[in-house]
Amino acid sequence: MSKRQWPFLLGGLLVALLLAGVVSNYASSHPDGLDSSLLKGCTVNADDEITGGSCPAQEAKDHELADSPLADYGVRGIGNDFVSTGLSGVLGVLLT
Repeated sequence: MSKRQWPFLLGGLLVALLLAGVVSNYASSHPDGLDSSLLKGCTVNADDEITGGSCPAQEAKDHELADSPLADYGVRGIGNDFVSTGLSGVLGVLLT
């Protein structure tokens, strides 16, 4: 790899870390259209819990890794949601 490529790669890594660490906190809290389509036919309350009707979401189960350290876009054990989400994004970029 030539010396000219290093600044480009480091700049790309810096941008990815910045997006993952800061901008990810401003993403939608309901980003998945699949979730809303699976709720069609059901009645839900303000906490998005199914209270009646019939829909495919009633068959949903927790994921096998739901209790892993980086589950739900955060780091378990960190009380500040902004820091937890940002750190989770940074760790995801670095692991990738």
